[in-house]
Amino acid sequence: MKKNRAYFVAGFLSAAILLFFLGSAVYKSKDEQTDFPQGYRIISPEVPAELDFSGERVPLENFEVYERMDRELIINTYYHSATILSIKRANRWFPVIEPILEKNGIPDDFKYLMVAESGISNAISPADAVGFWQFIEGSALKYGLEVNDEVDERYHVEKSTEAACLYLNEAYILFGSWTVAAASYNMGIPGVTKQLERQKTNNYYNLVLNEETSRYVARIIALKEIMNNPEKYGFDIKEDDLYNELPTKEIEVSGSIVNLADFALEKGINYKILKLYNPWLRDIALKNVNNKTYSIKIPEMGSIEMIKEGN
Repeated sequence: MKKNRAYFVAGFLSAAILLFFLGSAVYKSKDEQTDFPQGYRIISPEVPAELDFSGERVPLENFEVYERMDRELIINTYYHSATILSIKRANRWFPVIEPILEKNGIPDDFKYLMVAESGISNAISPADAVGFWQFIEGSALKYGLEVNDEVDERYHVEKSTEAACLYLNEAYILFGSWTVAAASYNMGIPGVTKQLERQKTNNYYNLVLNEETSRYVARIIALKEIMNNPEKYGFDIKEDDLYNELPTKEIEVSGSIVNLADFALEKGINYKILKLYNPWLRDIALKNVNNKTYSIKIPEMGSIEMIKEGN
């Protein structure tokens, strides 16, 4: 016991002496410390003199609107990870979304609403809003999307974009303003209608709203500005950094698929690839009791590297 105690005391003293010398080596007095790195700068991004959303001017001469835009430009400039990922993903998905918006008469700026909603990902919100366009189940069904245990078209980029276009056109017809229509995507048509009537205005920028909807359109416009001018806001993203488009071909299926993993192997891919290209398929099978016709995407031959079994 005494021998063990002697070893313990010796070990403790050795550790204390080592820590003392390490601390002495690392510690520098205030006079000895170097200045903060001279090349490191945190700036307030400049708010452009003119901004618009879908051709509708942002009244930056109003101090509250200016400060609202300033806030969102600062936040989305310095929220590096999310903004970088949105820039990368946009290269893949904007070419898919833009023609659908154009076909439906929706201004191109609404692709940035989708960025604000989901970061161009099949996100699921705490309120169970799903997909690129963040539809809750009730709204998805209202605008023609199928949602059940086997198929959830909120995860289908093209179909959910079509559904968003239906909503936005309905809102624009009602409000006569794309800016108000965008705000309603966050707050809902009934909520915005109530506030317009209550506050006796038809201008989004004259409304007193909850913080989320008040910031919402400014965030969309900030994302548009940053993503169109990334270098101006300090983002040095090279072309090779961007995510490439995914060349696909489509297979029409009108019957049932007993096992999607087997189906994938028959097509020369695997279950994981099938689900990556068709995230709207939500089960291991597609019973398709109503014999609907579905288009299932698979990658074009040679467009991706398959992971070999056993690696």
